[in-house]
Amino acid sequence: MRRPSVPRLIAAVIAAAVAALAAPGAPARAADNGNWAVFPVSSGADRRPYFYLSASPGTTLTDQVTVTNKTAAPMTFRLYGADAYNTERDGGFAVRTQREPQHGVGAWTRTGRPAVTVPAHASVTVPFTLTVPADAEPGDHPGALVALDEKVAAGRGDLAMGVRQAVGARVYLRVTGPTVPALAVEDVTLAQHRPLVPGTGTSRTTISYTLHNRGNVTLDPKVELRATGLFGRTLLSRALTKVPAELLPGQKVRLTEPWAGSPQLDRGDVRLTASAKGVTGSGGASFLALPWPAVAVLVAALAAGILGWRLRRARGRRG
Repeated sequence: MRRPSVPRLIAAVIAAAVAALAAPGAPARAADNGNWAVFPVSSGADRRPYFYLSASPGTTLTDQVTVTNKTAAPMTFRLYGADAYNTERDGGFAVRTQREPQHGVGAWTRTGRPAVTVPAHASVTVPFTLTVPADAEPGDHPGALVALDEKVAAGRGDLAMGVRQAVGARVYLRVTGPTVPALAVEDVTLAQHRPLVPGTGTSRTTISYTLHNRGNVTLDPKVELRATGLFGRTLLSRALTKVPAELLPGQKVRLTEPWAGSPQLDRGDVRLTASAKGVTGSGGASFLALPWPAVAVLVAALAAGILGWRLRRARGRRG
């Protein structure tokens, strides 16, 4: 059987490669997948983990990127700039493929060489320019300088698809002008799961919500969850840990949080409060926890009792 033609899987590969890079504040190191690395040119001991750039609209920046081949054979790479975004799965840092529409760093970057061959166990440095349009919006425009392997790696199994791997060095570009941080918690929903018979098991609730960066700067959000029951009793209060380290401008991330041991009989509210430097946002939802099977049995018994009472009353009148 013939193997299918090479698919367009570059996006997933790039996303995995770039999302695996160290977060800002970590020790300086290159973006590295074990076979090759991509990193900014640095002087002396002042190593840059990423490209931190600032420019006014209408200006052009120049810099250099180094690609290191760690294998025992020459490798050829395609070099290009790409816009960054947050992944839907966990909000990780990822970048667009070269074939996807680019609007920021990806559209404004031009490398001195679109492709470069790096000898075995060697490095090649390539200059690039980043031209910020005169009408560019102020604020953060994250992206990456990507080195995409020209070789297609074989997949696993007879029907496996070939993939092309990529590594990207992050670019944190800030266009000068007013910065407007804004953060929102949207579309909070609750999915409740309770045992059929109250008291025979543990109930649980899945809390889903959307974290939305509505401003023009990258945010480092923290989220607090609080649930209250009847009469304002606190049922749950905790800081959430499954939150993106970086929420990029304009990005939305759908997140979930489990609540084990949620009430089986109560009425209350769930509220999520998100905060970052200089900004907060909150959202919530109400819940009604009832043991519906037990309620149904009670209602049925009550209805049967009322029906029986009416029948006995009707017979008494006839007698």
